[in-house]
Amino acid sequence: MSATDFPAWSRDVAGRMETVLAGLLPSPRITPSRLHDAMRYATLGGGKRVRPMLVFAAGEVAGAEAARLEVAAAAVELIHAYSLVHDDLPCMDDDVMRRGKPTCHVEFDEATALLAGDAMQSLAFQLLAEHRLADDPVVQLQMIQLFAVACGSRGMAGGQAIDLDAVGQAITLPELENMHIHKTGALIRASVLLGARCGRPLGAAELGGLDRYAKCVGLAFQVVDDILDEAADSATLGKTAGKDREAGKPTYTSLLGLPEARKFADRLLGDAHEALASFDARADRLRQLADFVVRRDR
Repeated sequence: MSATDFPAWSRDVAGRMETVLAGLLPSPRITPSRLHDAMRYATLGGGKRVRPMLVFAAGEVAGAEAARLEVAAAAVELIHAYSLVHDDLPCMDDDVMRRGKPTCHVEFDEATALLAGDAMQSLAFQLLAEHRLADDPVVQLQMIQLFAVACGSRGMAGGQAIDLDAVGQAITLPELENMHIHKTGALIRASVLLGARCGRPLGAAELGGLDRYAKCVGLAFQVVDDILDEAADSATLGKTAGKDREAGKPTYTSLLGLPEARKFADRLLGDAHEALASFDARADRLRQLADFVVRRDR
């Protein structure tokens, strides 16, 4: 596949991950079947799979084996899917549509959705522990630690807590950035670093460049999400448009306005490319992904 054929590559990764996830998730024929059905409903059949794409793209930089990247990408996507299930619950964002279909708690019930998210989180760590992802066991332990921090109170869960506390509050741009460095950016950063660590050992400068890239892409992803929440409709997004504004949540568009938010996303895109300046063509997929994140329309 041509290195420039990003749409075909992204479809290939999405299709591969659908197959991988379908094989790793428990079958609904296994008890408790309703819980397993909910886990599969929340994970399969939708989503852009941006985080798995980041795992695979970073893995290309390190020459990682596809089988290792599949497991790491599955773990990341399970955490992302679980976070959406919990975010959509009435006690959080109280949303009824996700990925163009009823949210998990609407399709099943709140208790089942809560347990499905819990089980998906546990499965993600099970995968990282039971598959060999690095030649050095110490490196694999570091990968699990990195992943745990990205998911916990100093990462995604903490960012969601800050987000809930900020509803109806006037916050500054640095405070908003800090929120999304945790809520959205932590898992995106983990996706890049996990993919990179599945392959040959990288030097400190290389890992530092990938880390800077991931931080820029993570923030850009949220900025564009806020732009689309204002500018796109629900049918295009596959979720309820304008929900953050109606809920009184601070966003990049509410703080900066649409034109400045778009400029900010463009600056982050430039910074992401700059972070990869010392890398050769093996980082082209990461470059293309940064473009996709900022230029996407849903």
